[in-house]
Amino acid sequence: MINQINVGVIGTGWCGGIRANACAENPLVDKLYIAENNKNRLQELKKSLELENATDNWNELIDNKNIDTIIISATPETTHFPMALAALKAGKNVFLEKPIATSLKEAEELIEVSIKNNVKFTIGYSQRFNSKYAYVKKSLKDNLIGEPVTCLVSRHVTRELGEKISGRTALSPAAMESTHDLDFLLWCLQPRKPVKVYSQTSGKLFSKNSNTPDHQWILVTLDDGMTISVGGGWILPLGYPNYSHTWIEVIGTDGSLFIDDSHKDVQLNTVKDGIRYPMSSMPGEPVEHTHAGPMHEETNHFVNAVALGKPVLVKPEEAKMVMELYIAADLSAETGEPVILPRNN
Repeated sequence: MINQINVGVIGTGWCGGIRANACAENPLVDKLYIAENNKNRLQELKKSLELENATDNWNELIDNKNIDTIIISATPETTHFPMALAALKAGKNVFLEKPIATSLKEAEELIEVSIKNNVKFTIGYSQRFNSKYAYVKKSLKDNLIGEPVTCLVSRHVTRELGEKISGRTALSPAAMESTHDLDFLLWCLQPRKPVKVYSQTSGKLFSKNSNTPDHQWILVTLDDGMTISVGGGWILPLGYPNYSHTWIEVIGTDGSLFIDDSHKDVQLNTVKDGIRYPMSSMPGEPVEHTHAGPMHEETNHFVNAVALGKPVLVKPEEAKMVMELYIAADLSAETGEPVILPRNN
């Protein structure tokens, strides 16, 4: 017998809206609750979704004993820890948008509480659910290109999105953008672990008005000697809303794999707006009866894991390792020196 679950979504903006809609369509979800402090958005979702209850106070979802699962998509990222900790302490399964926390101490506490209360706890690294990225994982698993020697991921998003992200948090491009790609590569290359990190930032646009860099590049040495390079920037010219352009290279002893995730396979050209690239954001977007992008499928995966008692794909311990890596990258960018991992201090 399949048990349905009751889900509460905290924060229903861009990403949280995708999560809420996915839950509303999933037959394993019985009742759906939301918490949203934007009154207009709250009223909008009341009309478009079949909700058991909608509130502007997230604590009501935590205190509700009928809710067994919480999805946290709130911003800014500093709100994540208290929300996740309260939910885990209340014995609820938790899906938390990245990053796992703003400090390693917080991340460790969340993991400890989830283990103590025997609940599912996972982090939103949605690119693991991108089919092109999954093919990299499969290629390495099936030894199609031999032993991996070096990997590169270069990701750029529009300055519109960059301003939005950097305007709500002091976290770096490594923590807010490249974190997805660091997670992706560490996932593909398991059980290898990072042992040395060198990073640099630079900027000519955002730095005019703030300390925010325009981009950040990270070079990581793994414990078997191979290297990975990850670059993230957020100053592409304005175009399709939240456009993301990514290029992936994986070079092995017996072959190579190149992934073009620039979304230029679909071009919409109009007199009004010129060339646009629909379905080009990292999370994706609804397209009639289906959904483009990985976030909808990722949400269904979590719901299925809770309802059917299956393991989650992204383990919180893996998210903590990614956090250790981008913290080291930020330290390297600040000092201009490589950082050795693991750091005991």
